[in-house]
Amino acid sequence: MTRPPHADPVAPRRIPEEVVLLSAGPGDLELLTLKAVRALAKAEVLLLDELVDPGIVELAPQARVVRVGKRGGCRSTPQAFICRLMRRYALQGLRVVRVKGGDALMFGRAGEEIAFLRAAGVPVRIVNGISAAFAAAAALGVSLTHREHCHGITFVTAHTADHGEPDWEALARGGTTLAIYMGMGRIAAIASGLLRQLPAATPAAVVQAASQCDERRLVTTLGELAATAAAVLEPGQPGVILVGAAMAEATAASGDAARTRENEARRPLRAQA
Repeated sequence: MTRPPHADPVAPRRIPEEVVLLSAGPGDLELLTLKAVRALAKAEVLLLDELVDPGIVELAPQARVVRVGKRGGCRSTPQAFICRLMRRYALQGLRVVRVKGGDALMFGRAGEEIAFLRAAGVPVRIVNGISAAFAAAAALGVSLTHREHCHGITFVTAHTADHGEPDWEALARGGTTLAIYMGMGRIAAIASGLLRQLPAATPAAVVQAASQCDERRLVTTLGELAATAAAVLEPGQPGVILVGAAMAEATAASGDAARTRENEARRPLRAQA
C-alpha cells in the first residue's frame, strides 16, 4: 500500500527504542566509562552537545550525527526541538544517544528531557560520567571535601531559572566548598556576594577546560578572584569556580604538578604577590 503524501514520515515502527542520556565527562575522552563506550558503539543517532570533544563521534561509527549545541551567550538549539528529535528517532525504532558534557544529571536539561520522553512512552536510560567540578579538583590536586577544612560540598549554578542569582550570602554561611558552574561571566558579582559573608583571604580557584589540552588554572583568594580572573583567564571559555578553605591545598599541589613534564604546557596561573 502506498503511503499517502500527507502521512507522517516519522510514524513509529514497532515499539519505541530507548533513548540513552550519555554523560561525556569534562572533555578527555579517556574519562568515558566503559558503559558509555558500549552505548556509543551501538548508537544509530547521536545528538551531540556543544562542549563535547568532537572526537567522540569516532566511537559511534554507525551513527548519524546531529549537532544540538547549547552554550551560554551563543545561538543555541532550542530545547523543545531537541526533545522532539529524540522522540522522533526513538519512535522510528532507532537507537538514540543524547550526548551531554560532564554528567548528564548536573545542571543540564536532563530532567525536562526525561519527563518529555516518558510522557511520549519512550524509555530512557542514563549513563553517568565525571562532572566538571570533580575534573577541576583533580586538575588542582585537591579534595573537595577535605575533612580538615569543610564538612561537605555545595554544587550551585550562577544562573537561576528566573535569570536571577542565588543567595550567595546564605551559600557562604553553609561552611562547604562551593563548586560554582556557569559563572565565568559573573565572577565579579559572585565574588562580591560571597565577600559579604566570607573573608577576602578565603581560598578560591578557577579551572577552565578541565582535563583537556587547553586546560587553564587559577589559584587565588576570594578578594582577588575577580581581578585576577579578568587578567589571566580565557574570556568566554567555560569553567568551574571553587571557593572554600579546602582550596588552600591547591597552591602546593598544583605547583608540584606544574613541574612535571605532562603539565608543563598547563602551568597553573597565579595571582602576583
